[in-house]
Amino acid sequence: MQPWFSLDEATQKLLIAIGIKLAIFLLFVFLAFIVGKSIPRFLKAIVRRFTPQFFVEIYQNLVEPQEKILGIVATLILVSVSLNFLQEYTGFYRFLKFFSDLSIAISVAIFIAGLFRNFLRVYGIELIRRVGFEIDELLLVFETIANIIIGFIVAVAFAQSQNINLIGLIAGLGIGGIAVAFASQKTLEQIFGTIVIYLDRPYIPGEYIRVSLSSQGILFARVEAIGLRSTKLRTLAKSTLIVVPNSVMAEADIENVTRGKKVMVLLYLDFARSLAKSEQALLEKVIRESTNTLFGIDPNSTKINLFPHQDDSKGVRARVSFFILGSNENSLEFRKRLLELANESMSKKLASHGIEFTMQEPTLYLESPVPI
Repeated sequence: MQPWFSLDEATQKLLIAIGIKLAIFLLFVFLAFIVGKSIPRFLKAIVRRFTPQFFVEIYQNLVEPQEKILGIVATLILVSVSLNFLQEYTGFYRFLKFFSDLSIAISVAIFIAGLFRNFLRVYGIELIRRVGFEIDELLLVFETIANIIIGFIVAVAFAQSQNINLIGLIAGLGIGGIAVAFASQKTLEQIFGTIVIYLDRPYIPGEYIRVSLSSQGILFARVEAIGLRSTKLRTLAKSTLIVVPNSVMAEADIENVTRGKKVMVLLYLDFARSLAKSEQALLEKVIRESTNTLFGIDPNSTKINLFPHQDDSKGVRARVSFFILGSNENSLEFRKRLLELANESMSKKLASHGIEFTMQEPTLYLESPVPI
């Protein structure tokens, strides 16, 4: 019995050729995942074996924390190369190539931003201190601006690779935007206020804030919801609901009470011998100078207690406690990095006076709420 359909010899050969190419493509994609995942380890081995110790330290500080995203970048690039096996199938190839290039662009931007962040935290802080400038959270703002620049450059490069005139498109949108702005100025103010709130995140639903409003005065309330046009606040005194335009909230003075917190830091310094009174006074002076001058350290919160070491009858242990103030995880991590630099400076000062110690690892960080 003949089948209800039949293929001529040319069609059969074409289907066989397509199947072979798809099989080869899938094989190369599989190999791309294996090889891409191994590239960070291979690169690390090369750096450690064939480069000076200086470059090894740079790799460990900058690239090693980014090894996961580096493996993703390598894998996506190899997958993109594998797409060349499907190049003769133009429509399917262009569809996959677009998303492949987009994935590469995003992952490269994340990788470069991570490298810059690591450079800023490891080398930038020390460099700024040597120059003599004060270190504060403007460094975090600079990091954000750099990330925006990196994202813009990568977006332009991706647009050029896809033959998209991104600059012309932005200019066209700008001209059209001017016309729209005159027609709906109030609405745009509220939309831009919403964008500012979502980008800056001065508060989120469920948090308690103090906000200064021209119509209400100073208001202590709980954030009920953040909409596209306004923010809903539940007052604590009357339990009434107040709806405030986001354009007003974006310009208001806001104190986020919920995020007000301080982190208690405990350092344990172990000395192999007992300390004389003069050495104890010097120890206290050096510790206070090293901590109280740091940005974000609660002034006058440093406390130092000396007591005999439990494991060594001749030794002495010093417990140092103070508070780091911060509003978010990023700023706290920034201040912890400053603390590491302060510890190094403290060690050098004490060693220059013949006082040596070992620091217990890890340093303890205990969160404590700030009283309202």
